[in-house]
Amino acid sequence: MSENLTGKRILVVGGARGIGAEIVRRTEQAGADVVVAARSGSEVQIDVTDETTIMRAAESLGAFDHVISTASAHHDVPVPDLEHDKIQAAFSAKVVGPLLLAKHFAPRMPAGGSFLFFSGIVGWKPKPGTVVKGTANAALAALVTHLAVELAPLRVNAIAPGITDSGTWDRLPDERRRALYDSAAAASLAGRVGTLEDVTDTALWLLGAGWVTGDTIHVDGGARHR
Repeated sequence: MSENLTGKRILVVGGARGIGAEIVRRTEQAGADVVVAARSGSEVQIDVTDETTIMRAAESLGAFDHVISTASAHHDVPVPDLEHDKIQAAFSAKVVGPLLLAKHFAPRMPAGGSFLFFSGIVGWKPKPGTVVKGTANAALAALVTHLAVELAPLRVNAIAPGITDSGTWDRLPDERRRALYDSAAAASLAGRVGTLEDVTDTALWLLGAGWVTGDTIHVDGGARHR
């Protein structure tokens, strides 16, 4: 997919690795001026769980045409093992963080601008041990519709990927990772796991899709239907 983003200024929060890093590469390739933000190790510090860092970044960086956030925090345990602070951290990253990014960056964005956030298949396909992640991802999809209405004509969308070979699972031993991918491929109507290109193609399309707002686009090979 080829989108012309020449002259567009884009902020990618969580752009240091995985899907975020590939979005940075693809948007720069398309001609955009991209600023990468993360909690640490990046040119700009933004911790989406810390409003002060968001406010300072918005004040110092100025206007962006598009703001993208891939930030998340996981607490994947059975219900009896849930910890209050970790539940809050997961919702802060996935739901409160996008709200605060909208609060501080939306007033500086042009009418054709957009926000793009990342949900995930678990919001629509529950399984044991993912109640926090699933609920937070589903809540983000609801948030997107509300923000799209309130911030119009700014556009607000989300992408909900399925299991994707994005580097997220590289921490697993090879055998476990292959088993995960085989299981995900079998559970997908497309018969495979996702790729970085699958997800970033969708992201680039959404940046230019001027008549799409308030939506969560599922990039999961149909796995949520199975």
